[in-house]
Amino acid sequence: MTAQVLILYHSRHGSVQLLAEKIAIGVQSTGSEAVLRCVSPWQSSTTPAHPVVSKADLVQADAIAVGSPVRFGQMSSEMKYFWEQTSDLWLQGALIDKPAGVFTSSSSMHGGQEANLLGMMLPLLHHGMVLLGQPYDCPALHQTQSGGTPYGPTQVAGHAGKAVLSTHEATLCVEFGKRLARFAGKLR
Repeated sequence: MTAQVLILYHSRHGSVQLLAEKIAIGVQSTGSEAVLRCVSPWQSSTTPAHPVVSKADLVQADAIAVGSPVRFGQMSSEMKYFWEQTSDLWLQGALIDKPAGVFTSSSSMHGGQEANLLGMMLPLLHHGMVLLGQPYDCPALHQTQSGGTPYGPTQVAGHAGKAVLSTHEATLCVEFGKRLARFAGKLR
């Protein structure tokens, strides 16, 4: 069965948005629906590329991918603030057993990607979601010299913050989207 996968992200310079859009390609390649949403931006005068997420988006989704840039080894304050507003959903158990995964981008190879991915998993675990990582059956995870972890797709943007993905980073995003959609479809 096909699934609806919510791809929720925060991106200030475009790198995390690019990861989200590649994950959406993977979701769509399975025949599932990719719903791209962002959290409300605080420090931007530009209009977001995708609609701002609502709690209803979380509830309606069969699976959720969450992405944030690394901010000193943690998710952005915008993403953290969003999750802090979901206590009502937690009390209702509205997100229990939904498949979920995480993705991120940092400016340097050792900029805290894995710490951020693990930290972004915490609210998902508190909501009772089922976490999916990136298995090593995808050759790009063995071959990458930039982004990519077993915890979820990543990108190394560099200090210039360029929103360009390496071939391996893009492949891992697409494969992650496929996996999330397939798993959600099996649970439907």
